[in-house]
Amino acid sequence: MKFKCAELKEFEIVGRPLPKGDEKMPVYKMTIFAPDEIVAKSRFWYFLRQLKKVRKVNGEILRMTEMSNSSPTKIKNFGIWVRYDSRSGSHNMYREYRDVSRTGAITQCYRDMAARHRARPHSIQIMKIEVVKAADTKRPVIKQMHDSKIKFPLPHRILKFNKKSIFVADRPSTMQ
Repeated sequence: MKFKCAELKEFEIVGRPLPKGDEKMPVYKMTIFAPDEIVAKSRFWYFLRQLKKVRKVNGEILRMTEMSNSSPTKIKNFGIWVRYDSRSGSHNMYREYRDVSRTGAITQCYRDMAARHRARPHSIQIMKIEVVKAADTKRPVIKQMHDSKIKFPLPHRILKFNKKSIFVADRPSTMQ
């Protein structure tokens, strides 16, 4: 999967094998995170071929919808179960991220996996993603954000005076 600079999108794809005669064929539904529709369809057929032995030529896509964010202004904790292939084998992992949307958390996950584990996007599989309550988070990086008295100080601020002379006798104080 080619990873573009923009945030990934979430697609829900429903497909099935082509019917043979009058028999009913099973219908499969997957949630795929991809940069665009073409990559999403490609990933759908890749996973369906792996899991259920259904190839693109022997199947059809019934529905493809792009999912939207339900509450884009509220920050949430996301737990993501990931499987990825490294040089030494296949590994399962649980990761936590804070974001306002599922797609934002997944984008963070792909970038984090690339930075920490050198995992390429095509070797990463998202198994499950769900919203985690603040009390149930496990990672200290996420837990430190749950303090009600959290502060973000701004040290070493440089003040700009519009009407003051450029050449003055004393240096500006940046630490307050």
